[in-house]
Amino acid sequence: MNNQQILIVEDEHSIGEVVSLYLRRAGYDVTYMDNGEEALTFLKTKKPDLVVLDLMLPKVDGWEITRWLREHGDIPIIMVTARREETDSIAGLEMGADDYVTKPFSPQELVSRVRAVLRRAQPAGQVQEEAEITLGELHINQNQRLLTIAEKEIPLSVKEFELLWFLMSNPRQVFSRDQLLENIWGLSQYIDPGTVTVHIRRIREKIEEDSSNPRHIQTVWGVGYKFEP
Repeated sequence: MNNQQILIVEDEHSIGEVVSLYLRRAGYDVTYMDNGEEALTFLKTKKPDLVVLDLMLPKVDGWEITRWLREHGDIPIIMVTARREETDSIAGLEMGADDYVTKPFSPQELVSRVRAVLRRAQPAGQVQEEAEITLGELHINQNQRLLTIAEKEIPLSVKEFELLWFLMSNPRQVFSRDQLLENIWGLSQYIDPGTVTVHIRRIREKIEEDSSNPRHIQTVWGVGYKFEP
């Protein structure tokens, strides 16, 4: 057992039970709930390492739970949806989800996604030297997983932080969307490249509105990122 706790919130019992089984076999401590109200009550007193969250839930839906989670912390979220509309996945990512899967999906694929998200959600277990980068009034600390602008803390989801750290750690380099997917998500063959676009937009919105000098922010994007044609 690796002692990492996964909360699964899924109202389709057949899916919830299969996913729970696969995650337990992978060594995770799994809590399974079939309605959003129960899950929200649980989250107000417990902090799992990751939440696998269905969007369409009775009583309290996945959107409301995601909103609450992002207002109260940075627990990684993998959304599960039966809808195939692109707007659903984009909306989920913009609300702060770290990844998403569309039904039907392979339980083993979900396990791989959980591993990838958790691998990037926590620093290595050993003591590390302080890793910090300052660019103008931006200051990012990898060990504390903290971004500040003019000493004001800016909340970022796990993937937003990893993406910004990667770009600021590689100045004057240009990366394609596929390269960013591979380096940040680690499962580029499974993820829509539009995921990168959504996360870049979310980061820009968060830091540009709090920066008194947008030129510092523009420098991050200008030297570190571009889309492939």
